[in-house]
Amino acid sequence: MIQLRHILHPTDFSEPARQAMAYALELAQRFDAELHAFYVVPPMAVMPWSSSGYVPPSMVEAEERHRLEAADMLQSLMPSNEGGNPTVHHVVRDGTPFVRIIEYAREAGIDLIVIGTHGHTGLKHMLLGSVAERVVRKAPCPVLTVRPEGHQFVMP
Repeated sequence: MIQLRHILHPTDFSEPARQAMAYALELAQRFDAELHAFYVVPPMAVMPWSSSGYVPPSMVEAEERHRLEAADMLQSLMPSNEGGNPTVHHVVRDGTPFVRIIEYAREAGIDLIVIGTHGHTGLKHMLLGSVAERVVRKAPCPVLTVRPEGHQFVMP
């Protein structure tokens, strides 16, 4: 029998991520699992002056503001831990998104990752890359990818 005790939902707050959140919440409720809502603050852009190690205070402040806004958004998107809702852990980390997602999955003993995918193909996929694809390739557990609306599974 499949045991899901810890479900990880990495988000970038996009529409595909919101659709994946619905799956993550439903699975957490059905399996009485803990849900880990996860956001990664990407690294600051590399600037010409940063080779000296100097980062302008305005950039540091902007990154901190981004981190706080992300934490607030996670809190507002995910239900409270009462009234039959699953226990939710709100986690914000800094770094490269797919790397931090994989690290956290190992560290927290995640049983399933539920992640949205933008469904980019061709040149757009090559230029933008795919966090979801990298997570699927490197994850220490099964990964459920949720495609954008219009690509949902419908019983015949």
